[in-house]
Amino acid sequence: MPKFVFVTGGVTSSLGKGITAASLGRILAARGLAVGSLKMDPYLNVDPGTMSPYQHGEVFVTEDGAETDLDLGHYERFIDRNVTRASNVTTGQIYNAVITKERRGDYLGGTVQVIPHITNEIKERIHRVARETRADVVLVEVGGTVGDIESLPYLEAIRQFRNDVGRQNVVIIHLTLLPRVATGELKTKPTQHSVKELRSIGLQPDIVVARADQPIDDDLREKIALFCDVKLDNVVSEPDCWSIYAVPLQLEESGLGRTVIEELGLTDRVPEPDLDEWRSLVERIRTVRIPLEIGLVGKYIELQDAYLSVAESIRHAAWAAGCRPQLRWIDSEKLEGGDLSLLAGLDGVVIPGAFGYRGIEGKVRAVRHTRTNGIPTLGLCMGLQCMVIELARKALGTDEVSSSEFDSFTRHPVIDLLPEQRDLADKGGTMRLGSYPCVLQPGSRAHKAYGQPIVLERHRHRYEFNNAYRELLQSHGMRFSGLSPDGRLVEIVELEGHPFFLGTQYHPEFKSRPNRPHPLFVGFVEAALANARASGRAVETSAAQRTVEAG
Repeated sequence: MPKFVFVTGGVTSSLGKGITAASLGRILAARGLAVGSLKMDPYLNVDPGTMSPYQHGEVFVTEDGAETDLDLGHYERFIDRNVTRASNVTTGQIYNAVITKERRGDYLGGTVQVIPHITNEIKERIHRVARETRADVVLVEVGGTVGDIESLPYLEAIRQFRNDVGRQNVVIIHLTLLPRVATGELKTKPTQHSVKELRSIGLQPDIVVARADQPIDDDLREKIALFCDVKLDNVVSEPDCWSIYAVPLQLEESGLGRTVIEELGLTDRVPEPDLDEWRSLVERIRTVRIPLEIGLVGKYIELQDAYLSVAESIRHAAWAAGCRPQLRWIDSEKLEGGDLSLLAGLDGVVIPGAFGYRGIEGKVRAVRHTRTNGIPTLGLCMGLQCMVIELARKALGTDEVSSSEFDSFTRHPVIDLLPEQRDLADKGGTMRLGSYPCVLQPGSRAHKAYGQPIVLERHRHRYEFNNAYRELLQSHGMRFSGLSPDGRLVEIVELEGHPFFLGTQYHPEFKSRPNRPHPLFVGFVEAALANARASGRAVETSAAQRTVEAG
């Protein structure tokens, strides 16, 4: 029988339930437990695939092609275990499934209600994750904040679930905020009210994790324990941390791992945690010496979570190279007027993915700048397409080169739909989602980076490279170094004679890990570091300066 840990949130949103759940997953995995994960999102969208990044941050794509919540990226990076579409459930999916069953007659003419039909569907999704992952412990994060009307069916389902599987097999963790008022005092009253709200729904938390800007003292912990009816040892302080990757160590030191193991009755079955590798990672992050300035040219930079996996992948590779990454967030629309001063002094540039025309010309201008000035450049999905458009404009001597996504009447659609995509009425059916194989050309930069002939990478796009322009671009130095197994689809492009100019149609950022950075990001960072050294910018910082910058 697997064990289940539910993580709920109170007082305010964006407290870091995802990081807390992922960190707990790391702690439990370090004890030799197989950890499964599930994020339950209370919005009515079926998935975040059609949502603006400003609404929901990035869309994280799983190996099996699901468009999911960005917290699943945290789970994969921290727990180092791939998740599937079963690990993200939305209210849209739940109601869609129930209505489909009702239309099919599965309920035998009965009245379909939130209880038991919606709650039963939610409980089934929790069991599905346990079955598919064969996990010892399943971590379930409940999106939203206790008190939201949208979350009520999930909390009711958890109440029932606890009785179904036995209370000894379930732990409920409630994450709350301790705000600091003008006098400088941390207040527990919002936490008390949040727990009261949770208890009114029928859920008594076993553990309260208190978020604050500083560690909370024993007096505050005793007060929370008294008013929230939890054990003193089960009130865990989670202060702001200088790096998200230090949070697992912080929570382990605060006793969260030990407390969860005790509450689940696993004390005699699991060993002490082996976090040596993670400690080495955190120490490496703290002590990196060489500054490296990387420009990230995007169209959603006001919300940096829109490029969360890209930013983390840059950091992973930079830390492995002993570098302290400094990300410069550049609005691609601001480059469209021709002022490229925002790109000055960069050691490398990443052009991430996107949909739609807005800001694309700015990305193309950035590509032209990095190509002609020998600045290491990594293009991801739309980034590859901008690389192709820019070089094709040079080769053809005209700006009437584009993607048919942006200009359906362009004279030169170097990026276009495949013929078999054109007649599909359902636009969703034209998307290439999930893991696909890519065959690497021997001797190419990509082949050297991966060190193997075939790789599997995750995709999320609709438009493909138009092979009618392959010979033209090859004659202008572009190398098609990664192709689909049948040779038809272009997966990777490179530019001959450039320090590093590589674009991928897929999203390598989804497979990077903090202790195992993605090979293409490693190659990009190595080239950016060489550029920084050649320009004299790669000056090691002092220990005192690193301490101040790390907070």
